[in-house]
Amino acid sequence: MQLNRQWIAAHIPHQGAMCLLDEVLDWSASEIRCRTRSHCLADNPLRTGERLRALCGIEYAAQAIAVHGALITEAGGNAPRPGMLAGVRNVELEVERLDDINADLIVRGVRLGGDSTALLYGFSLSWDLRELVAGRATILLRAPAAIPAGATRPR
Repeated sequence: MQLNRQWIAAHIPHQGAMCLLDEVLDWSASEIRCRTRSHCLADNPLRTGERLRALCGIEYAAQAIAVHGALITEAGGNAPRPGMLAGVRNVELEVERLDDINADLIVRGVRLGGDSTALLYGFSLSWDLRELVAGRATILLRAPAAIPAGATRPR
């Protein structure tokens, strides 16, 4: 199975140009690494004033985390649970912008903890072994849909 842009777009809510990741390089139960060049595109929807500010790296990380969630739930035979980015902490920006880097970026997410209601991830964006953006993200998960008594969950 190729974990390319098409697979990613089929498994996260972001579509078209807003799907920012190009491929999953590798993943495990606790970590994911993705590759992207969308930061170089003139029509990147996160650009403002002809620039893609480094703070937009948080959205790249959030999408990598969503992809990780999709991979984990699919591998476990479960239905994905939608989540939302509830907060970020300890964000460090080592550059002002991303669009002037004419090379692939690596987006990494590491699951630090969580339960059935929320997850905590560390994240980073890097280029050529140089960390550009890093921080922690809290993801709130939606409660599973209630199943009426006597009904079975569709598979």
